[in-house]
Amino acid sequence: MSLTVTQAIRQRHSTRAFLDRPVELSTIQTILDTARFAPSGVNTQPWQVAVVTGETKQQLQNAFLAEFEAGNRGQMDYGYYPDEWHPPYKQRRVTTGKQLYGALNIERQDKERQKAQWAANYRAFDAPVMLIFLIDQSLNTGSYFDCGMFVQNIMLLAEEAGLATCPQGALGEYPQIIRQQLDYDENKLILGGMAIGYEDTNHPVNQYRTEREAIENFTKFFA
Repeated sequence: MSLTVTQAIRQRHSTRAFLDRPVELSTIQTILDTARFAPSGVNTQPWQVAVVTGETKQQLQNAFLAEFEAGNRGQMDYGYYPDEWHPPYKQRRVTTGKQLYGALNIERQDKERQKAQWAANYRAFDAPVMLIFLIDQSLNTGSYFDCGMFVQNIMLLAEEAGLATCPQGALGEYPQIIRQQLDYDENKLILGGMAIGYEDTNHPVNQYRTEREAIENFTKFFA
């Protein structure tokens, strides 16, 4: 029995450990074929997707990891996070970090294990499929809004297909490597990426769930 939209939204979570089990390319194609019906301003359909698997994924993640291990922090094509964190966003960020490291029993002073866990981002948490999302540099920030709806479609459709996902800004931290390795020109802006595969439901990193604010904390009703 298929999931309802409500069920898919409520059970979706960011998965950070995947089974060593391949995903059929036809499944990814089916997901993308439906996700493309996302809305976009004046039907621009700005999203572009690189589906990266196999040896190409291995080469791409190796290039990411080499830069990370060399101490070269990536520079995204745009500002994803604020330059300075303020409440309530700062506390939400801190709480999320505590939950992640707590699930893995990584102490605050254990910088080596923290670094190793962060490095897993660049392997797409060992998922068999890595998606990279791009748009043309000529487009404006409204297209980010459009791409967000497209990406959400992918995640919900993946849930319906029995797959797990993790949307990742980290996969956009080395945009030049992506353009070089995947042969995209400088006119492509890298938004980020997504890990997609079958969840390792027994792994502790997949056990915790982040909280969501009550609607009265972010909504005003006008009549």
